[in-house]
Amino acid sequence: MTSIGIIGSEGRMGVALAAAISEAGQRSCGVDRGGNIVRLASESDVLVDFSSPAALEATLDACVAAKKPIVIGTTGLEERHHYLIDDAAQDIAVLQTGNTSLGVTLLAHLVREAAARLDPEYDIEIVEMHHRNKVDAPSGTALLLGQAAAEGRRIDLAKCSERGRDGVTGVRGHGKIGFASLRGGTVAGDHDVIFAGPEEMITLSHRAENRMIFARGAVRAALWLMNQKPDRYTMPQVLGLSER
Repeated sequence: MTSIGIIGSEGRMGVALAAAISEAGQRSCGVDRGGNIVRLASESDVLVDFSSPAALEATLDACVAAKKPIVIGTTGLEERHHYLIDDAAQDIAVLQTGNTSLGVTLLAHLVREAAARLDPEYDIEIVEMHHRNKVDAPSGTALLLGQAAAEGRRIDLAKCSERGRDGVTGVRGHGKIGFASLRGGTVAGDHDVIFAGPEEMITLSHRAENRMIFARGAVRAALWLMNQKPDRYTMPQVLGLSER
């Protein structure tokens, strides 16, 4: 039986993770704010983190010291967090993703394929909606899907995205990837990737009905990650969709 440590065990995702781990026949343990992450890392076979960007550095330090792999599903990460992850991945296996849903992972694969095959006359717009309590925008999933589209088009997302349109913005930038964020109610996560072309439109969508889909995907990723050597990994690798 594998022991999976949960960072942020008392949060909504932490509770869902504990249920998914039990469902998979494995054992869970966890800490929340102020808990002993060092002890958790030493007592776990693999860890899963859905807490906050502010806690990531201490979590990675504990995992590296204990030589334990970790799945990071925390969103709202900044560039410096990715440097920390890259550094930790020299010593342990790390899987970082904006979404652990297996369906979203497959959706990103389809978005990349569509973007590569449709010419730039097909404008790409990404629309996401989440519950009223979500604090970051665009969502990590929207950014993941935007990155997939950018990779398909072989462009730099940071230089080619349009966000938060308001007022007189001028015409849409040619070849840009647009983002729109909606917040309200208890929506677990809805995402649409729209390819709007000349006289036709293609929409690739995903609807999350319950956060258990993220928890189950994270557990599958954690069990897969235990057998990997130190490096940085992605959800498509868990499904065998890519080597990186």
